[in-house]
Amino acid sequence: MTDHRSPIIPDRNGFLLLDDGARRVYWEYFGAGQREVVVMLNGVAMSTRGWYRNLAELQPGYDVLLYDYLGQGRSSQEDEPVGIDAFAEYLVRIMDTLGIERIHPVGVSYGGFIAAELGRLFQDRLHTLTLSGILLTRETQFQMYQDLSLLFYRSPDPAFEIYTHYMYEKIFGEAFAGRLYGDKLERMRQAFFADYHGKEHCLVRLTEAQNPFFARIDADPALYRGIQTPTLLLTGDQDRAIPPWQQAKLLEILPNARQLILPGSGHMTYMERPDLFWPAVRRLFAEKSVDWV
Repeated sequence: MTDHRSPIIPDRNGFLLLDDGARRVYWEYFGAGQREVVVMLNGVAMSTRGWYRNLAELQPGYDVLLYDYLGQGRSSQEDEPVGIDAFAEYLVRIMDTLGIERIHPVGVSYGGFIAAELGRLFQDRLHTLTLSGILLTRETQFQMYQDLSLLFYRSPDPAFEIYTHYMYEKIFGEAFAGRLYGDKLERMRQAFFADYHGKEHCLVRLTEAQNPFFARIDADPALYRGIQTPTLLLTGDQDRAIPPWQQAKLLEILPNARQLILPGSGHMTYMERPDLFWPAVRRLFAEKSVDWV
Protein backbone atom coordinates (compact mmCIF):
# COMPACT_ATOMS: atom_id res chain seq x y z
CA MET A 1 0.00 0.00 0.00
CA THR A 2 1.43 3.38 -0.98
CA ASP A 3 1.83 6.06 1.69
CA HIS A 4 0.48 9.28 0.18
CA ARG A 5 1.22 11.47 3.20
CA SER A 6 3.25 14.56 2.42
CA PRO A 7 6.82 14.54 3.74
CA ILE A 8 7.38 16.73 6.79
CA ILE A 9 9.68 19.61 5.90
CA PRO A 10 10.60 22.41 8.32
CA ASP A 11 9.90 25.99 7.28
CA ARG A 12 13.47 26.85 8.25
CA ASN A 13 16.49 24.87 9.32
CA GLY A 14 20.17 25.43 9.84
CA PHE A 15 23.18 24.97 12.07
CA LEU A 16 24.52 26.81 15.09
CA LEU A 17 28.29 26.86 14.55
CA LEU A 18 30.55 26.17 17.52
CA ASP A 19 34.31 26.50 17.83
CA ASP A 20 34.63 28.52 14.60
CA GLY A 21 32.56 25.95 12.73
CA ALA A 22 34.43 22.87 13.95
CA ARG A 23 31.21 21.58 15.55
CA ARG A 24 27.61 22.19 14.51
CA VAL A 25 24.23 21.99 16.25
CA TYR A 26 21.37 21.28 13.87
CA TRP A 27 17.96 22.97 14.32
CA GLU A 28 14.55 23.02 12.60
CA TYR A 29 11.73 25.55 12.84
CA PHE A 30 8.09 24.88 11.97
CA GLY A 31 5.93 27.98 11.55
CA ALA A 32 5.94 31.53 10.21
CA GLY A 33 7.25 33.21 13.35
CA GLN A 34 3.89 34.75 14.30
CA ARG A 35 2.99 32.49 17.24
CA GLU A 36 4.42 31.46 20.59
CA VAL A 37 7.12 28.82 20.26
CA VAL A 38 7.21 25.34 21.78
CA VAL A 39 10.55 23.53 22.00
CA MET A 40 10.41 19.73 22.22
CA LEU A 41 13.66 18.59 23.82
CA ASN A 42 15.14 15.31 22.63
CA GLY A 43 15.58 12.24 24.76
CA VAL A 44 19.05 10.74 24.93
CA ALA A 45 18.69 8.57 21.80
CA MET A 46 16.50 10.82 19.64
CA SER A 47 16.79 13.27 16.78
CA THR A 48 14.49 16.00 15.54
CA ARG A 49 12.58 13.61 13.30
CA GLY A 50 11.46 11.70 16.39
CA TRP A 51 9.01 14.53 17.10
CA TYR A 52 7.47 14.75 13.63
CA ARG A 53 4.49 12.54 14.47
CA ASN A 54 3.63 14.90 17.35
CA LEU A 55 3.67 18.18 15.42
CA ALA A 56 -0.07 17.97 14.80
CA GLU A 57 -0.61 18.12 18.58
CA LEU A 58 0.95 21.61 18.62
CA GLN A 59 0.24 23.17 15.24
CA PRO A 60 -1.28 25.40 14.05
CA GLY A 61 -1.67 26.86 17.54
CA TYR A 62 2.07 27.13 18.14
CA ASP A 63 5.30 27.29 16.20
CA VAL A 64 7.74 24.50 17.01
CA LEU A 65 11.53 24.57 17.35
CA LEU A 66 13.54 21.34 17.41
CA TYR A 67 17.27 20.74 17.66
CA ASP A 68 19.74 17.89 18.00
CA TYR A 69 22.26 17.86 20.82
CA LEU A 70 25.86 17.13 20.00
CA GLY A 71 26.01 13.37 19.41
CA GLN A 72 22.54 13.22 17.84
CA GLY A 73 20.95 13.37 14.39
CA ARG A 74 22.57 15.94 12.12
CA SER A 75 24.63 17.63 14.82
CA SER A 76 28.36 16.92 15.22
CA GLN A 77 29.19 13.54 16.72
CA GLU A 78 32.82 13.71 17.82
CA ASP A 79 33.96 11.54 20.72
CA GLU A 80 34.37 14.51 23.06
CA PRO A 81 32.81 15.56 26.39
CA VAL A 82 29.47 17.39 26.19
CA GLY A 83 27.48 19.31 28.79
CA ILE A 84 23.81 19.54 29.70
CA ASP A 85 24.23 23.18 30.65
CA ALA A 86 25.90 23.79 27.28
CA PHE A 87 22.93 22.21 25.48
CA ALA A 88 20.67 24.76 27.21
CA GLU A 89 23.00 27.58 26.18
CA TYR A 90 23.03 26.38 22.56
CA LEU A 91 19.23 26.55 22.47
CA VAL A 92 19.24 30.15 23.67
CA ARG A 93 21.78 31.01 20.99
CA ILE A 94 19.50 29.43 18.37
CA MET A 95 16.60 31.46 19.80
CA ASP A 96 18.67 34.63 19.44
CA THR A 97 19.47 33.72 15.84
CA LEU A 98 15.75 33.31 15.09
CA GLY A 99 14.63 36.36 17.09
CA ILE A 100 12.67 34.31 19.64
CA GLU A 101 12.27 36.00 23.01
CA ARG A 102 10.49 33.29 25.03
CA ILE A 103 9.61 29.63 24.64
CA HIS A 104 7.57 26.80 26.15
CA PRO A 105 10.19 24.01 26.60
CA VAL A 106 8.94 20.45 27.01
CA GLY A 107 11.48 17.99 28.40
CA VAL A 108 10.78 14.27 28.69
CA SER A 109 13.43 11.97 30.17
CA TYR A 110 16.91 13.28 29.22
CA GLY A 111 15.29 16.32 27.63
CA GLY A 112 13.96 17.21 31.07
CA PHE A 113 17.50 17.78 32.31
CA ILE A 114 18.04 20.36 29.57
CA ALA A 115 14.66 21.92 30.42
CA ALA A 116 15.67 22.18 34.08
CA GLU A 117 18.91 23.91 33.07
CA LEU A 118 16.90 26.36 30.99
CA GLY A 119 14.89 27.15 34.11
CA ARG A 120 18.00 27.57 36.23
CA LEU A 121 20.04 29.64 33.78
CA PHE A 122 17.52 31.34 31.48
CA GLN A 123 14.12 31.48 33.14
CA ASP A 124 13.63 35.01 31.79
CA ARG A 125 13.42 33.36 28.34
CA LEU A 126 10.62 30.95 29.34
CA HIS A 127 6.83 31.18 29.32
CA THR A 128 6.36 27.80 31.02
CA LEU A 129 8.27 24.63 31.81
CA THR A 130 7.13 21.03 31.30
CA LEU A 131 9.10 18.18 32.89
CA SER A 132 8.42 14.46 32.65
CA GLY A 133 10.48 11.50 33.81
CA ILE A 134 13.34 13.38 35.48
CA LEU A 135 14.77 13.97 38.94
CA LEU A 136 16.77 16.76 40.54
CA THR A 137 18.07 14.76 43.49
CA ARG A 138 20.86 12.21 43.74
CA GLU A 139 19.26 8.76 43.67
CA THR A 140 21.29 5.56 43.97
CA GLN A 141 18.92 3.51 41.81
CA PHE A 142 19.23 6.02 38.97
CA GLN A 143 23.03 5.96 39.29
CA MET A 144 22.96 2.16 39.08
CA TYR A 145 20.83 2.35 35.91
CA GLN A 146 23.28 4.85 34.39
CA ASP A 147 26.27 2.67 35.31
CA LEU A 148 24.66 -0.38 33.71
CA SER A 149 23.84 1.55 30.52
CA LEU A 150 27.43 2.78 30.23
CA LEU A 151 28.71 -0.77 30.71
CA PHE A 152 26.61 -1.95 27.75
CA TYR A 153 27.66 1.03 25.58
CA ARG A 154 31.37 0.48 26.25
CA SER A 155 31.46 -3.30 25.92
CA PRO A 156 32.29 -5.12 22.66
CA ASP A 157 29.64 -6.77 20.49
CA PRO A 158 27.12 -8.20 21.08
CA ALA A 159 26.66 -6.19 24.31
CA PHE A 160 25.02 -3.18 22.65
CA GLU A 161 22.55 -5.32 20.72
CA ILE A 162 21.60 -7.11 23.95
CA TYR A 163 21.03 -3.69 25.54
CA THR A 164 18.58 -2.76 22.78
CA HIS A 165 16.45 -5.73 23.84
CA TYR A 166 16.66 -4.86 27.53
CA MET A 167 15.97 -1.12 27.43
CA TYR A 168 12.35 -1.22 26.24
CA GLU A 169 11.32 -3.53 29.07
CA LYS A 170 12.45 -0.80 31.45
CA ILE A 171 10.84 2.28 29.94
CA PHE A 172 7.32 1.29 28.83
CA GLY A 173 4.22 0.69 30.92
CA GLU A 174 2.38 -2.61 30.62
CA ALA A 175 -0.43 -1.52 28.30
CA PHE A 176 1.86 0.26 25.82
CA ALA A 177 4.40 -2.57 25.87
CA GLY A 178 1.57 -4.99 25.17
CA ARG A 179 0.47 -3.02 22.11
CA LEU A 180 4.02 -2.91 20.75
CA TYR A 181 5.26 -6.37 21.70
CA GLY A 182 6.24 -8.39 18.67
CA ASP A 183 6.92 -6.95 15.21
CA LYS A 184 6.39 -3.28 16.13
CA LEU A 185 8.81 -3.42 19.04
CA GLU A 186 11.34 -5.33 16.96
CA ARG A 187 11.24 -2.66 14.23
CA MET A 188 11.75 0.02 16.89
CA ARG A 189 14.67 -1.92 18.36
CA GLN A 190 16.31 -2.46 14.98
CA ALA A 191 16.03 1.25 14.14
CA PHE A 192 17.69 2.21 17.42
CA PHE A 193 20.47 -0.33 16.85
CA ALA A 194 21.06 0.92 13.30
CA ASP A 195 21.24 4.55 14.48
CA TYR A 196 23.85 3.97 17.18
CA HIS A 197 25.78 0.77 16.44
CA GLY A 198 29.31 1.92 15.73
CA LYS A 199 28.49 5.29 17.32
CA GLU A 200 28.06 4.10 20.87
CA HIS A 201 30.48 6.85 21.93
CA CYS A 202 27.64 9.34 21.34
CA LEU A 203 25.49 7.61 23.95
CA VAL A 204 28.48 7.38 26.29
CA ARG A 205 29.18 11.11 26.06
CA LEU A 206 25.53 12.10 26.45
CA THR A 207 25.16 9.82 29.48
CA GLU A 208 28.44 10.96 31.05
CA ALA A 209 27.14 14.55 30.87
CA GLN A 210 24.79 13.61 33.72
CA ASN A 211 27.78 13.30 36.08
CA PRO A 212 28.60 17.04 36.32
CA PHE A 213 24.86 17.77 36.28
CA PHE A 214 24.35 15.79 39.49
CA ALA A 215 27.69 16.91 40.93
CA ARG A 216 26.34 20.47 40.86
CA ILE A 217 23.24 19.30 42.72
CA ASP A 218 25.44 17.55 45.31
CA ALA A 219 27.36 20.79 45.79
CA ASP A 220 24.22 22.91 46.05
CA PRO A 221 20.95 21.02 46.67
CA ALA A 222 19.05 24.33 46.42
CA LEU A 223 20.31 24.95 42.89
CA TYR A 224 16.87 24.81 41.26
CA ARG A 225 14.76 26.34 44.03
CA GLY A 226 14.92 29.76 42.37
CA ILE A 227 12.92 28.64 39.33
CA GLN A 228 9.66 30.59 39.46
CA THR A 229 8.47 29.58 35.97
CA PRO A 230 5.07 27.81 36.02
CA THR A 231 6.12 24.15 35.85
CA LEU A 232 4.00 21.14 35.00
CA LEU A 233 5.25 17.70 36.05
CA LEU A 234 3.77 14.82 34.05
CA THR A 235 4.50 11.46 35.68
CA GLY A 236 3.61 7.97 34.50
CA ASP A 237 2.36 5.88 37.40
CA GLN A 238 4.18 2.85 35.92
CA ASP A 239 7.51 4.63 35.31
CA ARG A 240 10.24 2.23 36.45
CA ALA A 241 13.15 4.21 34.99
CA ILE A 242 12.46 7.13 37.38
CA PRO A 243 9.66 6.01 39.70
CA PRO A 244 6.83 8.38 40.68
CA TRP A 245 8.09 8.69 44.25
CA GLN A 246 11.40 10.04 42.95
CA GLN A 247 9.70 12.48 40.57
CA ALA A 248 7.45 13.71 43.39
CA LYS A 249 10.54 15.16 45.09
CA LEU A 250 10.53 17.85 42.41
CA LEU A 251 7.53 19.38 44.19
CA GLU A 252 9.79 20.05 47.19
CA ILE A 253 12.34 21.80 44.97
CA LEU A 254 10.39 23.80 42.37
CA PRO A 255 8.24 26.44 44.09
CA ASN A 256 5.75 26.93 41.24
CA ALA A 257 5.26 23.31 40.16
CA ARG A 258 2.26 21.00 40.09
CA GLN A 259 2.16 17.30 39.25
CA LEU A 260 -0.25 15.29 37.14
CA ILE A 261 -0.11 11.49 37.34
CA LEU A 262 -0.82 9.73 34.04
CA PRO A 263 -2.44 6.35 34.80
CA GLY A 264 -1.09 3.37 32.91
CA SER A 265 1.94 5.20 31.53
CA GLY A 266 5.57 4.25 31.90
CA HIS A 267 8.52 6.56 31.26
CA MET A 268 7.51 7.72 27.77
CA THR A 269 4.44 9.71 28.79
CA TYR A 270 3.88 11.59 25.54
CA MET A 271 3.85 8.33 23.58
CA GLU A 272 1.93 6.18 26.03
CA ARG A 273 -0.85 8.56 27.11
CA PRO A 274 -1.10 11.20 24.35
CA ASP A 275 -4.76 11.62 25.28
CA LEU A 276 -3.66 13.09 28.63
CA PHE A 277 -0.20 14.48 27.90
CA TRP A 278 -0.93 16.84 25.02
CA PRO A 279 -4.14 18.43 26.34
CA ALA A 280 -2.32 19.10 29.63
CA VAL A 281 0.64 20.85 28.01
CA ARG A 282 -1.62 22.87 25.72
CA ARG A 283 -3.59 24.09 28.73
CA LEU A 284 -0.34 25.03 30.48
CA PHE A 285 0.79 26.99 27.41
CA ALA A 286 -2.53 28.81 27.16
CA GLU A 287 -2.87 29.73 30.83
CA LYS A 288 0.84 30.14 31.70
CA SER A 289 -0.12 29.00 35.16
CA VAL A 290 -0.40 25.72 37.05
CA ASP A 291 -3.23 26.89 39.32
CA TRP A 292 -5.65 24.68 37.37
CA VAL A 293 -3.82 21.44 38.23
